[in-house]
Amino acid sequence: MLLDVVIMAAGKGTRMKSARPKVLHALAGRPLLQHVLQMGAGLGAERLITITGHGAELVESTMRAAMPEAPLAFVRQEPQLGTGHAVQQAVPELPEAGTTLILNGDVPLIRAQTAQALIDACGGEKLVLLTVELDDPTGYGRIVREGDQVRAIVEHKDATPAQRAIREGYTGMMAAPTAHLKRWLSRLKNDNAQKEYYLTDIVEMAVADGVPVVATLASSETEVLGVNSPLQLAQLERRFQAQQAEVLLEAGVRLMDPARFDLRGSLTCGRDVSIDVNCVFEGTVTLGDDVTIGANCFIRNATIGTGTVMQPFTHIDGEALGVEVGAGVQIGPFARLRPGARLGDEVHIGNFVEVKNSTMARGAKANHLAYLGDAVVGERVNYGAGSITANYDGANKHRTTIEADVHIGSNCVLVAPVTIGAGSTVGAGSTISKDVAAGQLAVARGRQTSLSGWTRPVKAPKK
Repeated sequence: MLLDVVIMAAGKGTRMKSARPKVLHALAGRPLLQHVLQMGAGLGAERLITITGHGAELVESTMRAAMPEAPLAFVRQEPQLGTGHAVQQAVPELPEAGTTLILNGDVPLIRAQTAQALIDACGGEKLVLLTVELDDPTGYGRIVREGDQVRAIVEHKDATPAQRAIREGYTGMMAAPTAHLKRWLSRLKNDNAQKEYYLTDIVEMAVADGVPVVATLASSETEVLGVNSPLQLAQLERRFQAQQAEVLLEAGVRLMDPARFDLRGSLTCGRDVSIDVNCVFEGTVTLGDDVTIGANCFIRNATIGTGTVMQPFTHIDGEALGVEVGAGVQIGPFARLRPGARLGDEVHIGNFVEVKNSTMARGAKANHLAYLGDAVVGERVNYGAGSITANYDGANKHRTTIEADVHIGSNCVLVAPVTIGAGSTVGAGSTISKDVAAGQLAVARGRQTSLSGWTRPVKAPKK
């Protein structure tokens, strides 16, 4: 069945108190609208038609950049004259047949299973409303039924006491036969106090036309909650993170405190993984068996091998190149791995060590206060405190090669391009700008001088 998805995203979001369009505010690291679009793309929609208004150019460019392969289309609602008027703007983009699924750009957690249930119930023949049962449905339009058929949606302010007792509320999302929808939209009127065109008016039209109107219940309140304020956004973030934490816990991951866990991408864990509090995972992260993540760590786009221990306050950001960490590695605390870092098995990276676009072979160690950039480090290398690779000449990056079993003393500068041969030693405080042959001791520092009779300067007396 031909499927088109229409997403309403034109609102300003005044209560957000922000210059940024509401649908571009982030939940779990992605704009609200992107959540909805990605879900819609997963349904196999022919077109994902987003209705923009406030900040339209920014919204459209952001989504095109985020989802370059998706079948995106955009229409503008200017001025904004209600939900029905919004969907009217999408009519020229809609075919004459199939099903149209209507969603809200500020309701980011709608599940694909729920959306598919709407589509299936529609079948190109019925008008299907997405509803939710709430203990307190204040503010929601009430679903008035006659058996399984929906007869009307009554707004809360217009509802009788008996209607207000109804716990089933309308979420603002629906699926409709496209041909019927286009005809109903053309018949909408704005003869109401707000002088707006309401999408919900099509329910009465469907009833009058003999088109069955039914409702599908959402699985939970969380998936139909919208965002209208920073408080609501923060509350929804915590709900979403709690859901993700629950999935991980059920899979056997040890989370020290599920309330202090943030996943803003995908996280795949092996057996017996332990994650301490206040850790943030972004992009695509894979943790092998028996991995331990200490408190307050940040990991983006990285693969961490079996038995690796990451001490607190470690920062790993793989960006596009990614970071790969082998088995049995010790990292941190306060270590930083940048894009292109590749650590072999049993590598040690200690406090205040930064590794960027470098490979470290099995058993290599940089235990504290060091920088390795654009380097190839061999097995069992010991890289001393305060030592750095000087990889940038002001215009270009150059590589440093440190072969197996090398000892780099403390406070050394390796000026790239340079190769330190296998089994050699670089004396502490050396600046090395020429290759060092295998097995040699290289020392490059000024001769120490002691001056007798030297007097330390003293401050002049204050006048």
